[in-house]
Amino acid sequence: MSNLSLAARLQQSRPILTDGAMATLLQTRAPISPTDCFDVLNLTQPDLIQQAHADYVAAGADLLETNTFGANRQKLTEHGLADQLGEINIVGVQLARAAVAQSGREDVYVVGAIGPIGVRLKPYGWMRQDDAQTIYAEQIAVLAEAGVDGLLFETFSDHEELVLAVLVARQTAPELPIIAQATFNADGLTYTGRNAARVAHDLQRARATVIGVNCSNGPSRTAQIVKAMHRAVPHMPLSAMPNAGFPEVVGGRIMFTAQAAYFGEYATTFRSLGATIVGGCCGTTPEHVAAMRQALDQEPNLRPVDVQVIEQPSDEKPETAIEHPTILQQRISEGKFTVTVEITPPRSYDAEKMLNNRRLLRDAGADLINVADTPAAKMKMSAWAVAYLIQDRIGIETVLHFPTRGRNLLRVQGDLLAAHALGLRNLSEKRRKTPGFRHGDIRRKGCAFLVIC
Repeated sequence: MSNLSLAARLQQSRPILTDGAMATLLQTRAPISPTDCFDVLNLTQPDLIQQAHADYVAAGADLLETNTFGANRQKLTEHGLADQLGEINIVGVQLARAAVAQSGREDVYVVGAIGPIGVRLKPYGWMRQDDAQTIYAEQIAVLAEAGVDGLLFETFSDHEELVLAVLVARQTAPELPIIAQATFNADGLTYTGRNAARVAHDLQRARATVIGVNCSNGPSRTAQIVKAMHRAVPHMPLSAMPNAGFPEVVGGRIMFTAQAAYFGEYATTFRSLGATIVGGCCGTTPEHVAAMRQALDQEPNLRPVDVQVIEQPSDEKPETAIEHPTILQQRISEGKFTVTVEITPPRSYDAEKMLNNRRLLRDAGADLINVADTPAAKMKMSAWAVAYLIQDRIGIETVLHFPTRGRNLLRVQGDLLAAHALGLRNLSEKRRKTPGFRHGDIRRKGCAFLVIC
């Protein structure tokens, strides 16, 4: 075990390199079905697990995740293993520690890996929040007692479940650093429709030590999300642990196509974007970690990187977008008192001062920001642009004022389509006698919520 605590190590400028995938690596080494319980292998095939850890340490990893991603009571119950929860988690920590001791290195940390419960929380599923809290608290307590250096939450597509897990960890094991990682779809949103800025802000408020993204859609997409998180919460430590691209069927086998050298290149990109923790997820191997180790050990490249995503052509039809309730909708339906602050757009193309002021409002407790549209008929930046920048960079939802003065029916329809494309769902309508305008036009254009002023 390192003499320097993980919390202290996180304060250093050198990035921490984690291990890569566990489940996909094990599948290449043993006859394991994707439906099997990987966590029980701590008990049934401990040598297999310890060797995987040892290979990652030999590749240069500074941090190992325990093989306990699904070792919570809900998931273990599905495999008839709930009574072995404590033993599976404890042995998982011991195997990682044994691999570190075997290597002779004293600078490798072991964190307890924790994944989603496996059942959606209400209102998307049947699991109640208090039951979820109990499930998380149980696994966290066992891992903490077993002596992990920190906790790592990963592959959460529902960021509200992730926030809940972090809050439970803060109560159950307040002394441990918490690495909280969400997973995003190809459109840059979580399963529940939240963007990177919103996720980053909520995890910061929940007092996660490090926030970031794992799995998702490969290094390129991950870099975009890390960049967005950094804009939203500039002073938070970040982590980036992408999968090895999209899995593809090659010769009847499922393969991850992102090669080790590609990950080596992106390791330096993540460092340049400010990531404190860098690693890999599904499909990554000790070879990927070794390539990242070599790249990170080279002369630091601190030049800011402008990341561009190059879309690959695909014959697949895009999935139909799922509309989720806005935060405003949720708060009203739950009867919560909601605080909104009305702002006017700046009289300039420079939005930085405006965004910094909005961060202060967000941190002071504002739930939403109302963006006025050309108030007092004075020239100002477009309200559309302001609302989009606030949501994208700060992560607080907006209510866009939508006066129909000066808009005929065609303009109304076009502007509503544009608002939807930009992710603006809350509109405050100030209606005048617009020729051909009908109230139903706004509803039909897909607005998830409407406030009539």
